[in-house]
Parts: sequence; C-alpha cells; structure tokens
Amino acid sequence: MSLHHFSPAAGRPIDELLAGYAAGRLSPPLHGLVAAHLAIKPDNRAYVAALEGLIGDELEAMPSAPVRDREARLAAIFDAVEPPAMARLEPCGVIPGPLLRVMGCSLKDVPWRTKLPGVREFHLKDTGDTEASLLWIRPGRTMPSHTHDGSEYTLVLRGGFADATGHYRRGDVAIADAEVDHRPRADDDEDCICFAVTDAPLRLTGTVGRIVQKFFGH
Repeated sequence: MSLHHFSPAAGRPIDELLAGYAAGRLSPPLHGLVAAHLAIKPDNRAYVAALEGLIGDELEAMPSAPVRDREARLAAIFDAVEPPAMARLEPCGVIPGPLLRVMGCSLKDVPWRTKLPGVREFHLKDTGDTEASLLWIRPGRTMPSHTHDGSEYTLVLRGGFADATGHYRRGDVAIADAEVDHRPRADDDEDCICFAVTDAPLRLTGTVGRIVQKFFGH
C-alpha cells in the first residue's frame, strides 16, 4: 500500500495526526505531544511503525540524486538525532522526555500563571504557527465553553477530563475542531494536567466566555 493512497481521515480521528507524525510534518510542539502519547500508551506504536515503514519504502523507490555538502549535512543530522526509539518512548514521570524537550523545563520548574480560578497555565513561546500550553486544572473545575477556528489537540498527562466528545485519561489525546463546541470538566479524583496545541485561535462561547476572553485572552 502506498502512502499516497493511504487515507487516515477515513479511520480514527487520531490517525491523521499519527500519519503527520510518521511523515515528520508536525510542528515541534505537536510532534512532542504525539511522541509523549506514544511514550505513555503503547497502543498506537505499531500503527506508527507501519506508517514509517511505508514512508521508508517510498523513499527507497525514489531515484537517487547527488547531495551537496554531504558530510556537513550528515553531521548536522547526527547532531540532532534523538535517542533510539525504545529509549525515547520510556515514560519519565508525569511528563515524558519528548515533551520535556519541547517545554524546556521540568514540571517542578514550570513558571505557572493563573489563567482562571482553579486553572494555571504555562504558555510556550516561539512555537511557530501553533499555540502550545501546559494546563493544571483543579479537580472538578469546568473550563469555559468554547469552539475552534482550527484544530485543538489535548494530551492528558495526569488525571482526566470529560466533555461532549468523551472521557479522557492519562495518555489519551482529545481532538476538537470547528464542529465541536465543548466545556471540558476535570475529573473529581485528582488534578488534571494537560498539554494542548492549537493551530488557530479558540473562540469562547456564551456570555461568560466572551467576558473571560476579553480579560484573560492572550
């Protein structure tokens, strides 16, 4: 099966995201999110490995071409290479290694800012065309209702939350887009820590939401 004829959108919502990861098309924060998901939950590792195999087969089938500055380019690639795959997938506390590299600090060193009562946020800088944040939400706290102008990807690192699309626990990735208007609520049993990446601004809905966006928006 050729990757060009593979249609991840026809499968699970997460399949398209995993395909982008295997092809190396994701922004650094989103790449880190998926790598952390794979580190916490092994379920999708075989799927990603199969996609990477397809990509490798297609690369081998492509005609070769001379590469300028071959040695310098190889040196740059090896300098940037990550540890072996299985070591990279070993969880590291609440936040796995791939995500720690994106954040640039450990959980104990996160410079939290209060976003709302019961909600703290660490907003990552210099993430290109995406917005990325680490969120710490108190048990039972409900986030304001909102929808999206693009896509939102949320990885649960501790605890869990529920919304109209389902219930998500550690290692799960919730995906929302312009068709979803939701109001996530953290589970009652423990604090919820999530890493969220958006590729377009979210839009708070309802009277309370509009007030919150006016005073607390980025």
